[in-house]
This record gives sequence, C-alpha cells and structure tokens, in this order.
Amino acid sequence: MTAEHVRLEEAREGKALWKRWGPYLSERQWGTVREDYSEGGDAWGYFTHEQARSRAYRWGEDGLAGVSDDQQRLCFALALWNGKDPILKERLFGLTNSESNHGEDVKEYYFYLDSTPTHSYMKYLYKYPQERFPYADLVETSRRRDRSQFEYELLDTGVFDQDRYWDVFVEYAKASPEDLLMLISVHNRGPDPAVLDVLPTLWFRNEWSWQSAPDKPNLRQVAGNVVQAVDRKLGERHLYCEGEAALLFTENETNTQRVFGVPNRSPFVKDGINDSIVHGAEGAVNPEKTGTKAAAHYRLTVSPGECRVIRLRLSDRAPAAIAHGNGEPAGPFGGRFDEIVQERRDEADAFYVEVIPRSLDADAANVMRQALAGMLWSKQYYFYDVDKWLEERGSDPFKPTRKLAPRNDQWHHMYNGDVISMPDKWEYPWYAAWDLAFHVLALTLVDSDFGKQQLKLMLRERYMHPNGQIPAYEWNFGDVNPPVHAWSTIFTYRLEAAAKGEGDKEWLKSCFQKLLLNFTWWVNRKDRTGRNVFEGGFLGLDNIGVFDRNAPLPTGGCLEQADGTAWMALYCQNMLEIAEELAMTDPDYGEMAIKFVEHFLWIASSMAHLGQDTGMWDEEDGFFYDVLRLPDGTAQRLKVRSMVGLLPLCATTVFEGEFVAKYPELVERFQRFLDARPELYAAIHNPLTLGVAGRRLGSILDETKLRRVLSKMLDENEFLSPYGLRSLSRYHADHPYVIQAEGQEYRVAYLPAESDTGMFGGNSNWRGPIWMPVNALIIRALLHYYLYYGDEFTVECPTGSGRQMTLYQVAEEIARRLSGLFLRGPDGRRPVYGGARKFQEDPHWRDYLQFYEYFHGDDGAGLGASHQTGWTGVIARIMHVFATLTPERVLEAGKKSYFETADRMVAYPSPVGR
Repeated sequence: MTAEHVRLEEAREGKALWKRWGPYLSERQWGTVREDYSEGGDAWGYFTHEQARSRAYRWGEDGLAGVSDDQQRLCFALALWNGKDPILKERLFGLTNSESNHGEDVKEYYFYLDSTPTHSYMKYLYKYPQERFPYADLVETSRRRDRSQFEYELLDTGVFDQDRYWDVFVEYAKASPEDLLMLISVHNRGPDPAVLDVLPTLWFRNEWSWQSAPDKPNLRQVAGNVVQAVDRKLGERHLYCEGEAALLFTENETNTQRVFGVPNRSPFVKDGINDSIVHGAEGAVNPEKTGTKAAAHYRLTVSPGECRVIRLRLSDRAPAAIAHGNGEPAGPFGGRFDEIVQERRDEADAFYVEVIPRSLDADAANVMRQALAGMLWSKQYYFYDVDKWLEERGSDPFKPTRKLAPRNDQWHHMYNGDVISMPDKWEYPWYAAWDLAFHVLALTLVDSDFGKQQLKLMLRERYMHPNGQIPAYEWNFGDVNPPVHAWSTIFTYRLEAAAKGEGDKEWLKSCFQKLLLNFTWWVNRKDRTGRNVFEGGFLGLDNIGVFDRNAPLPTGGCLEQADGTAWMALYCQNMLEIAEELAMTDPDYGEMAIKFVEHFLWIASSMAHLGQDTGMWDEEDGFFYDVLRLPDGTAQRLKVRSMVGLLPLCATTVFEGEFVAKYPELVERFQRFLDARPELYAAIHNPLTLGVAGRRLGSILDETKLRRVLSKMLDENEFLSPYGLRSLSRYHADHPYVIQAEGQEYRVAYLPAESDTGMFGGNSNWRGPIWMPVNALIIRALLHYYLYYGDEFTVECPTGSGRQMTLYQVAEEIARRLSGLFLRGPDGRRPVYGGARKFQEDPHWRDYLQFYEYFHGDDGAGLGASHQTGWTGVIARIMHVFATLTPERVLEAGKKSYFETADRMVAYPSPVGR
C-alpha cells in the first residue's frame, strides 16, 4: 500500500482530514448565474471580467492555480504582473458568449500536470506573456469573425513570438493535512532578461457583507513576513513567505466607487493591491498591515533560461511552534521543507505506478496521468442557496408580490454547498448531472469514495427536486439531462466490488431509493402519450436535431426521440441490474427486478415497432430516427443519421443465471408475462435466448438489427473517423437533411468542427465532431454484446474493408482511435493540437495536454472548452481498460474471474457471483 493509499484510508475513516484543502477555487466566478441579479438574466453582462478585480463575489471565489479549504473560507492563489498589463493577472481571461464567434471561450494557456486524490501533491503550469496581454485584440478580432471562421486564439495574436513568456509552475505538497508547502518556479523562456512581479495572495471569501450580524475574519502581519489568518469557524492559520517580500493588505470588498459610482465605505477595497502595483496608487493598501486580502510582493529579475523559486507555507502551526517544533532547524523553510516536497512527488509517482498499467509506454502513461490530474484539479467548492438568491433579487416564491426570476424559480428548495467535480472550471464552473456520471468513471480509478459521494450528492433532498427531477445545471436546473445516473451508479458499484471483493450495498440501496423517484418523474413527465416513447429537452446533445428541442416545434405536435427513448430503456436496464444485485441478499428487491425488466420490454418494443404506425426503426435504412408526430395525426421519421440513432445500441445489459436460480417463482411469472405478449419481443432480442456461458441479453437490437446498425457505425464514410465515432454521419456532408416547416427551411449537414448556428449558444456542436462520453457508452455496450455473443459473432471493421472483427476487437479499435487523439503519432504530432505548431513542435509545449470538450470529426483537433477534462477525462478509464483487459478475461467473467479482474470497463454481468 502506497503512502497515498494510506492517506485515502485515513481520510475515509475520519482519522485525518487529508482532503480538507484542495484546488477548490473556481477559475471563473464572474458571469455565472449565481452572481447574476439582473432583471433579464444576462449573467455575462451583469458581472463582467472587467468588474471582477473590483467587485466582491456573493457565492464563491476564483483565482489562478488556487486552493482553499473545503468550505472556501480561506483562499490562496497566484497573481502576476509583467510590468505592461493594465491589470494584475489574478484570474483567467476569456470571451463571453456574445464576444466570440463560437461562444464563450477561455483565452489562456494553463495545464493541470499532476495531483493525488488527497491533493497531498499537486502541480500546475501557467504560461504568461512578457508583452502586454492582448485583451482588446482578442475581443475585437473575435467579434469581427463569423461562425464559418476559426476562433481567434491567444497564440494567433503573436504575443508568444520569440518565446517572450514566462512558464510559472505552482506546486503544493502537504506536510500534514493542515500544513501546505508551496513552490512557485518562474522560468524565463525569452531571449532577454525580464522582470516579473509575483504576488502570492491570501484572502477570505466575503461572507460578512451579506449577513445581518457579520462575523468578520482578519488577516494581519506578524513576526516578519508572516500573515496570520483568524476566522471563528476555520481557526487560525499562518502564511509564511520566504525571502524579501513586501506584505500588502486590503479588504475583499467591492470598490463601489469604481463599479457603481457610490462612495466606498472603506479606502481599502478588493482592487487595492492591483492599484498599488500597477498604478503606484498611494493609500490603496492598508499601512496598518491588516485586512481580509493580502499579498506578498516579490519582484524578480530573471535571465534568459533561468529559473527563480519562491517558497511559501500555509500552516496551522504558529510561528513559535514552527520555529522550534520536532527538533527542526529554526524557521518554516528550514529542516525538511525541500525533502517533504520531494517525498510527495515520489509518493505521487508511486501511487500512479499502481494506477497506470505498466504496459503503457511513457507517452501514453503521461496522457493518462494528466487526464486524471485534470479530473482532480477540476474539483470546486460550489455554493448556491437558491432560496436566498431568489429572496435577494426580490423573487421570493412565498411572497404574494414578487418579481419573476429569469430562471430556477421552481428550485427554491436547493441548498448547494459542497466540493463537486466540475465539467470545466472556467467554461462550465458549475456541476452538470450527466457530465458528472462520466466524471466518476475516471475518478474511481483513483478515489472510489469521492466518486460514490458525487453520485449520491445529486440525489440528496437539497439537490433533487421534490418531484424527483435531478438538477441539470445552474443555467436551468429544470432542463432535461440524459438519465445516466443509474448507469454510472451500478457501474461504480461493480468497479468497487471488482477492486475490493465486495460492493457497498448500503450505498447502492440508498441510491436506488432516490433513483426510483427520478425514474417515476421521467415516466410521468416525459412520455406525454403513454406510448413508452420519450422526449425531453435537448437531452445533452445540444444542436444534434433538426429542431431546437427546448422550444415548441414549428410544426406543432411532438417529437418522439430515439435517444430519449433509448436513454429510458437503458435506465430500466440499470435499475434492473441494481434491483437484481440487491435481491441477492434482500428478497424485497426481487419484485422490483421483474417490474423493470417488464418496463424495459415495453419501451424496447415501442422503439423497434414494425407495425403500420410510423416507428423509430427504419427498415429500409437499418437505422433509428426521431419521429415527428403532427397535430393532424400523421407522422414522419426525421432521417438524420446521428448519435441519436446509435444510442439504442447502448441499451444493452448481460445477465448471469444466479437471479434465475434464486427466484424461480419470479422467473415463472415473467415467463407467463412473455407468453401472453409475444409481440413485445417480436422485433427486439428475445430475452430468453441463451448466449455464451448461458448468459441472457437485454437489448433493443436483435442480431439482424445489430449488424445493420454496426455496418453504418463502422463505416469510415459515415460514423467511424480515424479518432473515434462521429456524432453525425459524414454521409450528410454531401446529403444534408432538409425539411420545410411553416415556410422556413430546417437543415442538418455534417459539420466536423464548430457549430454554424447559435442554437444553445453556439459554443458546442453535435453535428459531426467526436464526443468522448457517448463513445464510452458505445464501447461498454460492445463489450456487453461480446459477453453474450462471444467470438463467433464477427463484423466487418471498418465496413467494406474485408477485415472481420469480434465485438471485443471492435471496442478495442474504437478505444485505440480515441487514445490516438492525444498520443504522438509516427510524425511526432498529436492530433488534438491540429495545426498549432507551438504545441506540436516546441519542447516546452508539446507534452502538456489539454482535454477538450469535443474533437474534429476528420482530423481530431480539439474543439470547444479546452479544459473539459470532466467527461473527456474518461479517456483514462478507456486506456486503462484495454491495457489490462483481454477477450479471454471478458468471456470468463463469472464467479471467479470477476473479482480477479479489477476495474474493468465492462463492469461485468449482473448479478455478480459469490
């Protein structure tokens, strides 16, 4: 057991709070819904980047390479100044939705290089130009570009020419749970000596300005270059600053004069340190050396190629104790400071030796480790009391006279105050329920406790709506995300059982009870006709459809969604898996298993319907499509070959025979149910047909339909790209789908890169690019099919190649292509970085990875949010699977090999053996 595994165990048992401090600061608090008190809900316009340095936040904090405690009371982050910028670099800059031609986008270069799950060691890199940061150029040039043009990136401005920039590495190492050692290493990559102001900054989140009886914390200088932090709830901490540094103090309070034209109540305000450094403003900082925000000011002159290091320490140990404790030499930086930092680096290496398969080469291991580092750095303390927010904006739902809130008016029960995995701490600095389901797949590789806690959190009464809906995301909690929570829940349970030999049934049981509420909400709210076909907002796939699914149809009527219905079929299967697993020790759950298998059959039959009515399955094309039902009773398939039609393939589950043996009476009841309704499985896979090793298969697709869908999915002229599965078939490049409605043309064409419409903000695109989460769903489904069909079932892959593959080999091939997005090819280039020469060739750039939101459907270049490690981080799980799994171990997965084969993607059949 490594030292990090010991820390995880101590944290699990409550012996030591190793996770109390971590990277829990947001990277963008401005422009969020939480900070929006505008009348019309213009979050970007109400609280801008320009205001962020001067205006105190209400609900959270942001910072550069920052950390905080797990309640975000005390925060630490880095500030920099190159002597030319108009402001300190205290936070990451990016464009708002209206400023960019492809929606909001961060315009900085930063990298999450390493982290252990307890954050005992973390490493971050920020690249800071030595010339003036081109804020105005980025905004103005981007505004001039239309959606047919590429985004204007920071490298395009020329600000990194001649390597005139700083590499600033920030490392954190914990000497104890409450003792953080910090190293800031500044490298001058340019050709000339240059000066950099480095300002490590400590501050308290402003809670006092919104309280009737404020209990204000305090920072003050004590004992030389030491900042004492005192808070009634947090206790006492000290920030020790090595070497010659001036300590600057101000208050974390709004500069109301600058922002609102209202006189300040204190001369010392949030941007006081900024004004002191950048403008030399006398009186901007407190000469009494006290306040709620403080920075240590280092001015470094660094020669070309030189590195300068600053050491700091944030500790619960007071100066007297740290000077004489444990027989160490005097001072916070004497004794074992450097040794401890090196120990934590070595311990992180030792931990990842146990996580990353030894069969991966150095480049692949680096990709996997940085993917996991990004997952761990993307944790954020998320605080949002919706009831209080509504009250503060005059929208209290319990007052007879109130203003209507622009969003979340029906979610006043919500009180969020937890460390949560974010999709992207700049672009999406708020949790998203369906993203989170995929985050957990990667997170459980390193921290199963945190993954389980995240899934259960979304089901708690202060998150889940009283009607059973799981919150989507803060922009609209009531939007409809794909119901993948149960999929991730049973997957997580099986992964932990595989690793430990026993699953957490109490956790699984608790989740199942709440998931029942959510399942019922779906059935009652999203099947409007009672036909077991479903609809529901955009279902996570943004602009994939012909119409905006969040708006009334221009034709009237309703849209029966192939993906929505497939999601619900999969939901039934997952609930069936959970119920069967729980029934192995509690017979009360046996009845629930029968309920969900019957419900699955109703839904699957509706999807694959071949009768006179227009169904989702198109026999001519061999594919699933959405069905548009018009007010006059007619219906038509919207024949767009997209991920919508591939998702029915994902609704598949393999079952072993233990439940059958334990509950023969329930199986007899199910047999009578089927005998009375043979039409239910006439067009789908027969659930009673035995496969390899006597397994049974629950699937919408029988063998014929499966082969037909796979022939399109594996066609390189349709879905199969060199880097994974596209979200829309390339067939639509030459054959766009066009429909006329109410005198207007609606068109879907293959767009391998960014969106050309403003639908859903225009900042993501499902009409051609490759998306990691749905690829992961398909890979796992293929492994399930392989468990059932075995080696005798082969398909041509790629279609038309003449090369036959088993379904295991198909899954492996897709995984290989996905991994190829990030790996260096024979030419030394990483597809993810496209034509960016700096990233492809420069030794100070080429091995630092960014895990984008989605990827170009033809060349694999990264697109959308550049740090959406969240669900793109699932590549770590995919790489792990095929580095450790073999076809033989899949087929042998049963009572014995299940527990011998830990942490596998297939997560193995239900229920597991004993």
